[in-house]
Amino acid sequence: MELCGPSMKDNGGSLCQVEQLPYTCVPLPDPGSAGCRIQANGHLHNHHLNHQLQSLVSRPAPDLTSTPTPATRHRANGAVGARCRSPECAASCLDEVNDQALRGAGTGAGRVLVTGGAGYFGLRLGSALASQGVSVVLLDLHKPPWDTPDGTVFHQSDIRDYDSLYKICEGVDCIFHTASYGMSGPEQLRKEQVESVNVGGTNNVINVCVEKGITRLVYTSTINVTFAGKPIEEGDEDSLPCVPLDMHIDHYSRTKSISDQMVLTANGRSLKGGGLLRTCVLRPSGIYGPEERRHLHRVMVNVERRLFSFSFGNRQAKMNWVHVDNLVLAHVLAAESLTSKRNCVASGQAYFINDGESVNLFEWLTPLFEKLGYSRPLIHLPVSLVYTAAILMECLHLALRPIVEIPLLFTRNEVRNIAVSHTFKIEKARRDLGYCPRRYSLRDSVDQYIRSRPSRSRPSLLGPSRTVPLLLVLLLVLGFSLAVLLLCSCLWEH
Repeated sequence: MELCGPSMKDNGGSLCQVEQLPYTCVPLPDPGSAGCRIQANGHLHNHHLNHQLQSLVSRPAPDLTSTPTPATRHRANGAVGARCRSPECAASCLDEVNDQALRGAGTGAGRVLVTGGAGYFGLRLGSALASQGVSVVLLDLHKPPWDTPDGTVFHQSDIRDYDSLYKICEGVDCIFHTASYGMSGPEQLRKEQVESVNVGGTNNVINVCVEKGITRLVYTSTINVTFAGKPIEEGDEDSLPCVPLDMHIDHYSRTKSISDQMVLTANGRSLKGGGLLRTCVLRPSGIYGPEERRHLHRVMVNVERRLFSFSFGNRQAKMNWVHVDNLVLAHVLAAESLTSKRNCVASGQAYFINDGESVNLFEWLTPLFEKLGYSRPLIHLPVSLVYTAAILMECLHLALRPIVEIPLLFTRNEVRNIAVSHTFKIEKARRDLGYCPRRYSLRDSVDQYIRSRPSRSRPSLLGPSRTVPLLLVLLLVLGFSLAVLLLCSCLWEH
């Protein structure tokens, strides 16, 4: 597979070096009152970040033909919402306004490309656009688990394959770049693959936009680019800087942070054939909704295996979630806000996206516990114990992966996300994009999921033949973690 595109340079051997993109991580200016505002390419003033970015994008991508790689999965679903200025939206206007927003996203577009188009979010976004007559191309490494909707064309390909991406983008006017890898679970530990997809793939998307004259790029980022374990209460885009790369403890957050800034810095680049590239970044919280299989399924399986029988962290800790329909609406509005029709108000901007509500995770999951016939966790463990256990389980997983599968109940990053409050405002998205999320209930998604999943007997604590019993591993790791903490406490006292 040829991985060298027009912006990749031959370094004298068989490897390809990606042309370094300018990168900056500073609050961007507020939109002007008229015309299309463009944030010009900046200079790298964070030398440590610059070094990491250069080392990442210059590293060759892994050989995709030697061993099968897990699916590149992503982010969302149908669309609802309202273009309103106040927090309270008239429900009777939502559907009409939503249709207008969907049609607006395709204004002047010959085609729209959705990377990660077979993932939960990508497929739902493509479906919503196609339902309004937009010509949609879905791109993903693996085939979608659901039927592709009418009005869409699916291409099974890899965003790390520049030549294939270049061909697929023929006639495309707008790209929704939702593809990513390493969001949760064992995927977070696959460093090379996370880097090659999230950084190398994003670099390919940006350069294809320039080569093909694609004028709009909407990137699906994450709140993790601004969160590194310290509490955040109602943070906003202007006051929260990006976290320094060396403060991220997981490869996903670190590489998404790099890609986030690559896309913002690419705003205003000149396109071949004339014109300018206009980009914006959306930073959603965790996604839920009908048929969501990543978060909801993983929690549900662990609840049924009695492995989610404890809570930890600040009992008052809160976080945000975003319903898949609201996230689709935000993307549609963002694409429209990159057009001259909307004075390119979103050009070069980043937006936090959520449902506009802050919730405690264990309280929020109550409908799930109830539907499965279990009570909410009664045992409350110290964060230090759970975090130490997560470290040990990650180490065991990596060390023994060639011979046995060590399950991961939580990774370090997931422990931190659950234990520490981090909530974000969406006022900027309301103001600039006209984003006004509808209210949804997790209970509805749980009901739908339970009805749709295959009927099966109660899960055993034993997995496949090469899988260590989950409960045994968890108990051993927690016990060892407690011993380590006690030993450290004794040494500290003496």
